[in-house]
Amino acid sequence: MFQRIDKLQTDIPAPKRADPNAAAALQELLGGKYGEMSTLGNYMFQSFNFRSKSKLRPFYSLVASITAEELGHVELVSNGVAMLANGPDPDVPDIDGGDISGAPFAAMKDVRLATAFLSHAGGATPVNGNGASWNNDFVTTTGNVVLDLLHNFHLECGARLHKLRVYETLSDPTGREVCGYLLVRGSVHAHSYALALKKITGVDIEKMLPVPNIPLGSIPECQKYLAEGSHRRLYTFSPTDYAEMAGIWGNGEGALPGDPEGELEVVPGLPEGGKIHQLEGVPSAFTPNYAPEEMFEVATKLYQASR
Repeated sequence: MFQRIDKLQTDIPAPKRADPNAAAALQELLGGKYGEMSTLGNYMFQSFNFRSKSKLRPFYSLVASITAEELGHVELVSNGVAMLANGPDPDVPDIDGGDISGAPFAAMKDVRLATAFLSHAGGATPVNGNGASWNNDFVTTTGNVVLDLLHNFHLECGARLHKLRVYETLSDPTGREVCGYLLVRGSVHAHSYALALKKITGVDIEKMLPVPNIPLGSIPECQKYLAEGSHRRLYTFSPTDYAEMAGIWGNGEGALPGDPEGELEVVPGLPEGGKIHQLEGVPSAFTPNYAPEEMFEVATKLYQASR
């Protein structure tokens, strides 16, 4: 089962302006071939289908715990997409929707992913940067632990290159922060699968690293995560389970070449996390649809009744 926490895995800054085209670029990290929906789908179904869980517990625990982190990555990217598409909250809230006869959203018909506004009010969905749906063809679950781990290593290396290319197209701090955080965490996952392959096969797969060669030390948005040691931590995302993966990620090993020094560690539980930014209603776009002040009043009463 999964536990849900009402936080993002890290804090991301508010966007400077609405930029639907930047949001479309970030969508690639959600529904693209190497996006978070792909890493989630692969690891989730591999963990469900994992053979000989009790005999291969450290490897099962590794895939299972990373599955939980990938759920949070889907949430993080989705929030970044919605924030970029909608921009900062207006200084003066749109109360009644105003006069919509003058085509207040005329510019949206010309953006590259107009459907994100027309169908989803600027929200994120499991599609790539061109609006093509994510699909099950991106999921590999073979029942062979070595083959699945090798696939996961390839997937994480592809995802890191994917994120770097998206990062290089963005200038807004919201999208860049999402990319910076995911580049560091993707590095952890790639390294963990490499170590798992090394220990189950005896092959010195770390000699292949880094693949691709991404210098995290030169990416400004990665620095605080490297400084706090996020590049060498794996979280269990459970108070008691999945600790067995410490047999793979730990045992006094050091951080990999090119990373700041420090031993690898398995951390029980989950990261501290950051706040989820609120998206305000836009009556002129019919979100909420009717009498928003009444809806807010009802929501306030329900919230008070729940306390």
